[in-house]
Order: sequence, then C-alpha cells, then structure tokens
Amino acid sequence: MFRDQFQATADRAAAEDLSHVQYLSELAELECQARNESRIKRLMTNSRLPLGKTWETFNFDRLPLSVTRQLESLREGSFLDRRENVLIFGQPGAGKSHALCALANQLVQQGRSMLLTTCSLLVQQLLIAKRDLRLQKYIKQLSRFEGLMIDDLGYVQQNREEMEVLFTLLAERYERGSVLLTSNLAFSKWDQIFKDAMTTAAAIDRLVHHSVIIELNVPSYRVETAKKTKSAGRSAKASQ
Repeated sequence: MFRDQFQATADRAAAEDLSHVQYLSELAELECQARNESRIKRLMTNSRLPLGKTWETFNFDRLPLSVTRQLESLREGSFLDRRENVLIFGQPGAGKSHALCALANQLVQQGRSMLLTTCSLLVQQLLIAKRDLRLQKYIKQLSRFEGLMIDDLGYVQQNREEMEVLFTLLAERYERGSVLLTSNLAFSKWDQIFKDAMTTAAAIDRLVHHSVIIELNVPSYRVETAKKTKSAGRSAKASQ
C-alpha cells in the first residue's frame, strides 16, 4: 500500500499543506487497513464457511426473542476469550447450521479464527491422524483456531473407535479453546454417540462446564417452505 499510494498521498498532502507526520500517518493508516482486509479474507477462506449462510440471510423472525438475544450477545466474541463453548440443539431443519455459520461469519469479520467441519469429516480426519501416529500433532493444529465448529454431532452414528478420538479432541480442547457444535440429540441421548455412560458423562461435563446452550425449538424451515410452496400452488390452480 505504501508503494501504490505514496505518490498520490504526497500530491494530496502538498495540496492540503499537510505535515510530514500527517502524510506518513495517512500512509500507515492505509497500510493497516489493507493488511486487516487481507487478514479477514484469509481467515474467511481458512474457516471453510459456506457462502450465503450469513447473519443477514438468517431468518430471526422464526426464533423466540430469548434465543435471538442469546445469539446477539455472542456476536461480540468475548466467549472466545473465556474459552466458553456454544451448544446449539434442535430438530433437523430448525436452522442450527445456518445460525452457527451466521455467528461465525460475524466473528471472522472481527478478526477471529474459526474452523467449520462436520462431525463425520472431523472424526475421519482424527482417525487418519491416529493411524499415522500424529493425532496429537493434528489436535495441536486445530488449537490454532479460537473457535472449532462441529456441525451435526450425532446425526450419523459412529463406532466406538471413532468416538474415542472425538472424545480425545474434546478433552484436549477443554478450557483451551471454544467448541461450537450443533446436534439434533438431547444430552439424554448422547449415550448413542459415545457408546458408554462414563465417556458420555465425561464428554458432556467438559462441554457444559463453560458453555452457552441454545435450543432452537422451532419447526423445520424446509418443511415450512415446502408447505408454503404447495399451498401457493393450490391457490394458483384454484384461481385459474
């Protein structure tokens, strides 16, 4: 930015009779702004967030006011500094993934490092790392992200070995970095995920100890949209 803007800025500084300090200050400000924009772009790419699932495109009208306020309070990102977790529960189609991505998008815009992955993909990567004797190294790589987002925990049933590596990750990340996850299963059914009562209790304990729990007790957005489309089609036929 110094290289691209020094002459134009110098010409304007001369025309406006700016001091040398003011001239350098403006160049430095342009450089800082460009570097910040570049960093945000890099963080957005590394986050693997999908296009379109943003704060602006999320339909907050479907949510109770209390839930909207919960999400609003998380936007400023201080929970990441406290290494708190965000756990979003709801039935399929309730908007869990969109809400998670919308929140993460806001945090990345503030310069926070986030990573989105599905539970099934994460587990497979952990298993590969374990097979190659680099599980701890891979977990350390994930620790670089302030927020690790795990989408669809419990959506696909995993075997015991798969859940063991996931538990290892959660245990290593406990109080060291935030976990943001979505699940369609209530805690009472998490024994289906972790296979035995002791591991289930330990996993829940680590996630809940410092956490914000959000329950999206709303109907499926996809089902609602399908019903509206079907109803509109019937109305159109009736008017013909």
